[in-house]
Amino acid sequence: MKGLAVTLKTMTRRSHTQQYPDVAPELPPRSRGVIALLTENCTVCMLCARECPDWCIYIDSHKEEVAVAGAARPRQRNVLDKFDIDFSLCMYCGICIEVCPFDALYWSPEFEYAEYDIKDLLHDRDHLGQWMATVPPPPAHDPHGEPAKEETTAARKAAAPTSSAARPTVVRPEPGPAAPRAAGPAASGVEPADPGPGPADDGGAPR
Repeated sequence: MKGLAVTLKTMTRRSHTQQYPDVAPELPPRSRGVIALLTENCTVCMLCARECPDWCIYIDSHKEEVAVAGAARPRQRNVLDKFDIDFSLCMYCGICIEVCPFDALYWSPEFEYAEYDIKDLLHDRDHLGQWMATVPPPPAHDPHGEPAKEETTAARKAAAPTSSAARPTVVRPEPGPAAPRAAGPAASGVEPADPGPGPADDGGAPR
Protein backbone atom coordinates (compact mmCIF):
# COMPACT_ATOMS: atom_id res chain seq x y z
CA MET A 1 0.00 0.00 0.00
CA LYS A 2 2.89 2.39 0.71
CA GLY A 3 4.28 1.91 -2.79
CA LEU A 4 0.87 2.52 -4.30
CA ALA A 5 0.52 5.72 -2.25
CA VAL A 6 3.81 7.02 -3.63
CA THR A 7 2.66 6.22 -7.15
CA LEU A 8 -0.62 8.10 -6.67
CA LYS A 9 1.22 11.17 -5.35
CA THR A 10 3.64 11.34 -8.25
CA MET A 11 0.90 10.82 -10.84
CA THR A 12 -0.60 14.21 -10.03
CA ARG A 13 2.73 16.05 -10.32
CA ARG A 14 4.22 17.35 -13.51
CA SER A 15 7.55 15.80 -14.44
CA HIS A 16 10.58 18.01 -14.93
CA THR A 17 13.10 16.96 -17.54
CA GLN A 18 16.54 18.56 -17.57
CA GLN A 19 17.49 19.60 -21.09
CA TYR A 20 21.01 18.21 -20.95
CA PRO A 21 23.36 18.82 -22.77
CA ASP A 22 21.70 21.99 -24.01
CA VAL A 23 21.27 23.18 -20.42
CA ALA A 24 24.05 22.51 -17.95
CA PRO A 25 22.86 20.73 -14.80
CA GLU A 26 23.09 22.45 -11.43
CA LEU A 27 25.56 20.32 -9.53
CA PRO A 28 25.74 20.42 -5.74
CA PRO A 29 28.87 21.85 -4.15
CA ARG A 30 31.78 19.46 -3.59
CA SER A 31 30.74 17.37 -6.59
CA ARG A 32 33.35 14.81 -7.59
CA GLY A 33 33.95 15.14 -11.30
CA VAL A 34 37.62 14.96 -12.20
CA ILE A 35 40.86 15.37 -10.23
CA ALA A 36 42.97 18.45 -10.95
CA LEU A 37 46.70 18.79 -10.25
CA LEU A 38 48.55 21.90 -9.10
CA THR A 39 52.08 21.02 -10.17
CA GLU A 40 53.78 23.79 -8.18
CA ASN A 41 52.61 22.28 -4.88
CA CYS A 42 53.64 18.69 -5.61
CA THR A 43 56.77 17.58 -3.72
CA VAL A 44 56.78 13.99 -5.04
CA CYS A 45 56.13 12.59 -1.56
CA MET A 46 54.30 9.63 -3.19
CA LEU A 47 51.59 9.58 -0.51
CA CYS A 48 48.76 9.72 -3.05
CA ALA A 49 50.20 6.85 -5.11
CA ARG A 50 50.77 4.67 -2.03
CA GLU A 51 47.32 5.27 -0.54
CA CYS A 52 45.40 4.81 -3.80
CA PRO A 53 43.38 1.55 -3.45
CA ASP A 54 43.23 1.11 -7.25
CA TRP A 55 46.90 1.93 -7.95
CA CYS A 56 45.84 4.26 -10.77
CA ILE A 57 48.36 7.04 -10.02
CA TYR A 58 51.76 6.85 -11.68
CA ILE A 59 54.53 9.22 -10.54
CA ASP A 60 58.13 9.55 -11.66
CA SER A 61 60.76 12.10 -10.65
CA HIS A 62 64.47 12.80 -10.44
CA LYS A 63 66.73 14.48 -7.88
CA GLU A 64 68.31 17.85 -8.48
CA GLU A 65 71.02 19.65 -6.51
CA VAL A 66 70.28 23.16 -5.28
CA ALA A 67 73.08 25.45 -4.12
CA VAL A 68 72.28 27.16 -0.81
CA ALA A 69 74.25 30.19 0.30
CA GLY A 70 76.21 29.49 3.47
CA ALA A 71 75.69 25.72 3.31
CA ALA A 72 78.62 23.35 3.33
CA ARG A 73 77.23 21.28 0.47
CA PRO A 74 74.35 21.63 -1.99
CA ARG A 75 70.96 20.26 -1.09
CA GLN A 76 68.82 17.89 -3.11
CA ARG A 77 65.18 18.19 -4.08
CA ASN A 78 62.74 16.05 -6.02
CA VAL A 79 61.62 17.32 -9.42
CA LEU A 80 58.35 15.98 -10.84
CA ASP A 81 58.72 14.34 -14.26
CA LYS A 82 55.52 12.31 -14.59
CA PHE A 83 52.14 12.43 -12.88
CA ASP A 84 49.43 10.36 -14.56
CA ILE A 85 45.99 9.28 -13.34
CA ASP A 86 44.12 6.49 -15.11
CA PHE A 87 40.45 7.43 -14.78
CA SER A 88 39.42 4.09 -16.27
CA LEU A 89 40.56 2.55 -12.97
CA CYS A 90 39.79 5.42 -10.58
CA MET A 91 36.79 4.86 -8.30
CA TYR A 92 36.64 8.52 -7.16
CA CYS A 93 37.11 7.77 -3.48
CA GLY A 94 39.06 11.00 -2.90
CA ILE A 95 41.73 9.42 -0.69
CA CYS A 96 44.54 10.93 -2.79
CA ILE A 97 43.14 14.42 -2.27
CA GLU A 98 42.69 13.93 1.47
CA VAL A 99 46.18 12.56 2.15
CA CYS A 100 48.04 15.18 0.08
CA PRO A 101 49.90 17.30 2.67
CA PHE A 102 50.63 20.20 0.30
CA ASP A 103 47.23 20.71 -1.42
CA ALA A 104 48.39 19.62 -4.86
CA LEU A 105 45.20 17.72 -5.77
CA TYR A 106 41.69 19.17 -6.00
CA TRP A 107 38.21 18.08 -6.99
CA SER A 108 36.73 19.65 -10.11
CA PRO A 109 32.98 19.37 -10.85
CA GLU A 110 33.68 18.75 -14.55
CA PHE A 111 32.41 15.36 -15.64
CA GLU A 112 32.33 15.65 -19.43
CA TYR A 113 35.57 13.89 -20.31
CA ALA A 114 34.29 10.64 -21.79
CA GLU A 115 36.44 9.14 -24.56
CA TYR A 116 35.87 6.68 -27.38
CA ASP A 117 39.16 4.96 -26.59
CA ILE A 118 39.82 3.78 -23.05
CA LYS A 119 43.49 4.67 -23.43
CA ASP A 120 42.59 8.35 -23.64
CA LEU A 121 41.31 8.25 -20.03
CA LEU A 122 44.94 8.27 -18.89
CA HIS A 123 45.48 11.95 -18.09
CA ASP A 124 49.06 13.18 -17.84
CA ARG A 125 50.46 16.06 -15.82
CA ASP A 126 49.58 18.74 -18.37
CA HIS A 127 46.04 17.44 -18.83
CA LEU A 128 45.46 17.30 -15.07
CA GLY A 129 46.81 20.85 -14.75
CA GLN A 130 44.25 22.15 -17.22
CA TRP A 131 41.43 21.10 -14.89
CA MET A 132 42.64 23.60 -12.27
CA ALA A 133 40.78 26.37 -14.11
CA THR A 134 37.49 24.60 -13.32
CA VAL A 135 38.13 24.10 -9.58
CA PRO A 136 35.64 26.21 -7.59
CA PRO A 137 36.87 28.40 -4.75
CA PRO A 138 36.69 26.87 -1.27
CA PRO A 139 33.52 27.61 0.69
CA ALA A 140 33.56 30.22 3.41
CA HIS A 141 34.39 28.99 6.88
CA ASP A 142 31.44 28.54 9.22
CA PRO A 143 31.67 31.31 11.86
CA HIS A 144 30.08 28.99 14.42
CA GLY A 145 32.36 26.07 13.59
CA GLU A 146 35.72 25.15 15.02
CA PRO A 147 38.68 27.18 13.75
CA ALA A 148 41.15 25.55 11.43
CA LYS A 149 44.21 23.86 12.91
CA GLU A 150 46.49 26.32 11.12
CA GLU A 151 44.64 29.30 12.61
CA THR A 152 44.84 27.83 16.11
CA THR A 153 48.57 27.20 15.78
CA ALA A 154 49.23 30.72 14.47
CA ALA A 155 47.21 32.30 17.28
CA ARG A 156 49.07 30.23 19.88
CA LYS A 157 52.45 31.30 18.49
CA ALA A 158 51.39 34.96 18.40
CA ALA A 159 50.24 34.84 22.03
CA ALA A 160 53.43 33.15 23.25
CA PRO A 161 56.30 35.46 24.43
CA THR A 162 58.94 35.85 21.75
CA SER A 163 61.81 37.33 23.79
CA SER A 164 63.49 36.26 26.97
CA ALA A 165 62.65 39.62 28.58
CA ALA A 166 58.95 38.93 28.32
CA ARG A 167 59.27 35.56 29.93
CA PRO A 168 58.80 35.47 33.71
CA THR A 169 61.97 34.84 35.69
CA VAL A 170 61.77 31.88 38.01
CA VAL A 171 63.67 32.47 41.27
CA ARG A 172 64.81 29.30 42.93
CA PRO A 173 65.73 29.35 46.65
CA GLU A 174 69.39 28.74 47.37
CA PRO A 175 70.14 25.71 49.51
CA GLY A 176 71.02 26.69 53.12
CA PRO A 177 73.61 25.09 55.42
CA ALA A 178 72.91 21.53 56.45
CA ALA A 179 71.56 21.08 59.98
CA PRO A 180 74.06 19.46 62.41
CA ARG A 181 73.35 15.89 63.20
CA ALA A 182 73.03 14.64 66.75
CA ALA A 183 76.27 13.19 68.06
CA GLY A 184 75.99 9.55 69.00
CA PRO A 185 77.84 6.31 68.80
CA ALA A 186 76.93 5.84 65.16
CA ALA A 187 77.72 9.45 64.26
CA SER A 188 81.10 9.65 66.08
CA GLY A 189 82.36 6.44 64.59
CA VAL A 190 83.47 5.12 68.05
CA GLU A 191 82.14 1.75 69.01
CA PRO A 192 80.78 1.47 72.59
CA ALA A 193 82.94 -0.35 75.17
CA ASP A 194 82.06 -3.90 76.15
CA PRO A 195 80.46 -3.81 79.65
CA GLY A 196 81.86 -7.23 80.46
CA PRO A 197 80.08 -10.40 81.51
CA GLY A 198 76.96 -9.99 83.51
CA PRO A 199 75.61 -12.10 86.36
CA ALA A 200 74.18 -14.61 83.92
CA ASP A 201 77.49 -14.98 82.00
CA ASP A 202 79.64 -16.53 84.82
CA GLY A 203 78.66 -20.05 84.00
CA GLY A 204 76.09 -20.24 86.78
CA ALA A 205 78.76 -20.69 89.56
CA PRO A 206 77.67 -19.61 93.07
CA ARG A 207 79.36 -16.51 94.45
